[in-house]
Amino acid sequence: MKRTYLHPLPLRIWHWLNAFIVIMLIVTGLYLRLYGIAVLKPHDPVLLWHKGMGLAMIIATLFWFIYNMSSGNLGRHYGIKSGDLRGMFVQARFYLFSIFTGRENPFKASAADKYNPLQKIAYDAVMFIFLPAQAVTGLLFMDILPLRDYLLSANLIGFLGAMHVIFAYLLVLYLIVHLYMATLGETVFSHTKAMIVGYEEQGHGIKGEETNPI
Repeated sequence: MKRTYLHPLPLRIWHWLNAFIVIMLIVTGLYLRLYGIAVLKPHDPVLLWHKGMGLAMIIATLFWFIYNMSSGNLGRHYGIKSGDLRGMFVQARFYLFSIFTGRENPFKASAADKYNPLQKIAYDAVMFIFLPAQAVTGLLFMDILPLRDYLLSANLIGFLGAMHVIFAYLLVLYLIVHLYMATLGETVFSHTKAMIVGYEEQGHGIKGEETNPI
């Protein structure tokens, strides 16, 4: 059994803290959506929790960018390479058909290339589009930017609110898919275990072999 070191400690800590933040944002966001943010007082505990978790998400995302840029992982693991276009169709065929016939995953994660083409597209969409859009629209609703008065006069608050909710739904959809994909390793919990200990066990390798990250 081959053991590949995929997840450095800082990213594992970030992942689980981020998971907690996302859950809190979903719970508080659903409450605000169901009961209406307009009827809540400015110091309502749920509203304060939502704002606090939103700021925590922004800080966590900035950490992710700084860490991956400084380590060179941003281009190495998340950059779309020339061979990824063909790999997208191969990987999509595996997820849609081959996986149900017992075929082996065509992509093997390594320290030099952790994510298959479809994962890269999903992560890039979340980190470069969904989360920044959530951050900008969320900050505009927190009364900390001078543009708020202009947005009110231009009747753009409704548009911003709709964008905030739409991207929230997209993030929830991504989370559901992410949880399902986490079960598709060598065992149901192998990907989850790897995010705890850092190492992922992969079959068809030399027993005891370890591969360290770049």
